[in-house]
Amino acid sequence: MKTSKSRRPYRIGRSRSGLGLFATQEIPKGRFIVRYTGPLLTNEQADRAENKYLFELNNRWTIDGKSRRNTARYINHSCRPNAEVYFVRHEIKIRARKKIAAGEEIAYDYGKDHWNAYIKDKGCQCPKCREKRAGERKRKRKAGARRAQGKIKAALKTVRRSARTFHGR
Repeated sequence: MKTSKSRRPYRIGRSRSGLGLFATQEIPKGRFIVRYTGPLLTNEQADRAENKYLFELNNRWTIDGKSRRNTARYINHSCRPNAEVYFVRHEIKIRARKKIAAGEEIAYDYGKDHWNAYIKDKGCQCPKCREKRAGERKRKRKAGARRAQGKIKAALKTVRRSARTFHGR
């Protein structure tokens, strides 16, 4: 049976932060993945726009990528991305920053402005940041357990001392 290769090396699917873009086949380092598309707006128009899919090209132009036909809008943020953005005239393109395995979510770093506006309050959902937060929670739980154990030992010492005093030893 013949298998046909998709023209696109990705699919849209569920991710930790909503919908995401996932590799359907291995994507080698440096390979073009997708364009970020949409109407070209002046930055003044973009300041009045009410959506989070605005991608600033320069100090004059912004691409409004809110259309669902813009597949690149499904690429999520990661602090340790496997893709990167590059510009060709008034086009935004995304390429593999390193080899991306089939099934892996495609992600790039959105930058400080977007981070502060949309991600900071919720926290980054990339695997490394989730792993780091889980480690911090685990350390806090262990420290809390050690403190509680120390308090229990101190209370037992106090009880033993009072028992000795009570029994006249």
